[in-house]
Amino acid sequence: MFRFSESSSQRLATTQDIVQQIVKRALEISHVDFGIPKFGGKRTAQQQKQLFDEGKSQCDGYTNKSYHQTGMAIDFYAFVSGKATWEPVYLAMVAAAMLQAATEFGVQAEWGGLWSSKDGSMYGWDCGHIQFKL
Repeated sequence: MFRFSESSSQRLATTQDIVQQIVKRALEISHVDFGIPKFGGKRTAQQQKQLFDEGKSQCDGYTNKSYHQTGMAIDFYAFVSGKATWEPVYLAMVAAAMLQAATEFGVQAEWGGLWSSKDGSMYGWDCGHIQFKL
């Protein structure tokens, strides 16, 4: 069974309670370990704008707000062979656990790996992101 690091736990704690429950359940059932990166939980408008300016988000935090700003989204990376990875194949396995866990809680989830790809690749442009709708 996998466990979150202290930093991932702290980042998860910034999200809504239902998101915390879903993500903890996903960690229980995932076949791939995962963690939550810096700014992977709830974000301020300023943090969101910084990510937008760096080209890491399509939401600017002001005109176009992110689910992160409400605590209803989480970013994640896979942890494979002792190292963090953003390889889409591993992120897809984590996302499958997240989607299953969300279904168990009766919450609609949207995985960024299914969003239109910018480069025509198999996976969407944000494989390490999932957002939840009540």
